[in-house]
Amino acid sequence: MRVSVVGSGPNGLAAAVIMARAGHEVTVHESAAKAGGGLRTDRFEAFDGIFDVCSAAHPMALASVFFQSFEITRRVDFLTPDISYAHAMEGVSAVAYRSLQRTIDELGRSGAGWGRVMKPLLLNIEAVRRLGGMDLRARPSTIGAAAALAAAVGGLSTLREDARSLAAGVTAHAAAPFGSFPARFVGAVLAAEAHASGWPIPRGGSAAIAEALVSDLVAHGGEINVGHHVDDLREVWRPGDVAILNIGPRGFARLGRGLLPASYSRRLSRYRYGNAASKVDFVLSAPIPWADSRLRDAGTVHIGGHEADISRAEKAARAGVVPVDPYVLLSQPTRLDRSRLPEGSSDEIVWAYAHVPNNSEIDASEMIARRIESFAPGFRELIIHHEARPAPFFAATNANFVGGDILGGRVDAGQLLTRPTLTTRPWRTPLPGVYLASASTPPGAGVHGMAGWHAARLALRDLDQTLPDLGVR
Repeated sequence: MRVSVVGSGPNGLAAAVIMARAGHEVTVHESAAKAGGGLRTDRFEAFDGIFDVCSAAHPMALASVFFQSFEITRRVDFLTPDISYAHAMEGVSAVAYRSLQRTIDELGRSGAGWGRVMKPLLLNIEAVRRLGGMDLRARPSTIGAAAALAAAVGGLSTLREDARSLAAGVTAHAAAPFGSFPARFVGAVLAAEAHASGWPIPRGGSAAIAEALVSDLVAHGGEINVGHHVDDLREVWRPGDVAILNIGPRGFARLGRGLLPASYSRRLSRYRYGNAASKVDFVLSAPIPWADSRLRDAGTVHIGGHEADISRAEKAARAGVVPVDPYVLLSQPTRLDRSRLPEGSSDEIVWAYAHVPNNSEIDASEMIARRIESFAPGFRELIIHHEARPAPFFAATNANFVGGDILGGRVDAGQLLTRPTLTTRPWRTPLPGVYLASASTPPGAGVHGMAGWHAARLALRDLDQTLPDLGVR
C-alpha cells in the first residue's frame, strides 16, 4: 500500500520506519532542505563549529517505547553526564545527579523530600514511561505507575528549599501554568529520567538521531522527498491510501480544506499555542565560570531563581509581556562532545533559550547573557561569537512552531485533554486512512517518536496488521 508521511520530525520518521518495516511503500515529504524537523544540527554562520537548532538533551529518546524498540542506543552514540541537570542559585546550587542517593545527600535538609517523590517513580520507571507515552496496553502494570505519578505531582508542591527549586526548573520545561497538573506531570517524568537513564546528548549533534531513522527507512525501501512543500492533502493521498501527517492542527485544516468536515476544521482552527522560544548559541573561549563549580559538568542548567520567580516570568510571557528576568534553559554540549568543534579547539559551545511571548521578535542575547552572568561572573568576557535565533526564526524554520512555540501547542489542563480535539483516539482523523502524528497530539512535545508510533499502530490496526519488529537487523 502507498503510505505518505508529511513532515520528517521524529514523529514523522518514527511512523515512516514502522510502516516501511510493515512492508508498505513509504514516501516522506519534507518542505525543508533536509530531514529531521527539530532534530537539526547546523553549522554556525561565522564560526567553525556545529550547534543543535532545536532539541539538545534527549532523556525521552532513551525512555520511549518506540526508541527502545528501535534500539536507538545501538545506532547512536549517546553521551550521558553524571549531572543530568542543575538549578543555578546564589551560593550553592541544586544539582540532580544520575545517582538519586547522591542527589538526596547533596540537597541536605530538603533531600529526604526529593527522595520520597522520586523513589516510587524509579521503582515503576518502565510503567511510568508507558504511561507518559500514552501506551496503555499493559493496563495492570500502569496502576502502580499512575499512583506514583499522582503522588509525585502532589509531592512536588510540598518540597522545601533547594529541592523545591530543583523541581521548579524542570517543571518549567512544559511552559505550562505553574502549579498546574500538566506542568508538574511533565516535571515529575523528566526528573525521574534524570535518575533513570539520564539526560544524554548524541555525539555529533541531535541530527544523529534523525540520520539513524532515515537510514533505517531507506534500508527498508522508504524514500525521503526533501524540499517538497505539500499544500493540499490530495497531492499525496487519495481514498485507499494511508497518510500520516507530522503537522499541527492549523496546518492540517489548511491541508485538508475541501475534504475535512467543517465542524472538525473549526475545532482544529481553535487550537491554541503557547510561549515561544528566543534562543542564542554562544561560542566561548573557555567553560562557563559558574560560581558553583559543580555546574561546569552539568549537561543542562536551569536559570530562573526560586519557584515564585519562575512562575512570575512564565506568567508574564503567557500574558504577552517579555519577562525582565526570564526562565532560561541552557545546555553545555561540548563539555561532553568535542566532535562539535574543530580538532584541537579549546572553545566551548553553549545552547540557551528563554521563554518569551508567542510571536515576540525580541533578540534574547542580552537578557540571556545577563542571566548567565549573574550566576557565572566573567561569562561575558569569554564570548567570542554568538548567533541569535528569535521566535520568528523558529516559526520560519518549522511550520509546526507557530509563533515560535517549539512545544507544538499550549500545555494547560484544557488542551492536555483536547490535543488537538476531544477524542479517545486523537491520532485518527475523520478521513479514512489519514492520521495525525505531531507534537500537537499525545503525548506532546519531546524527541520520543510516540505520536508517530501511535498513528502508525492505528493505521496498521485498520489494515489488520500488527506492529513489526523494529530492532537492529
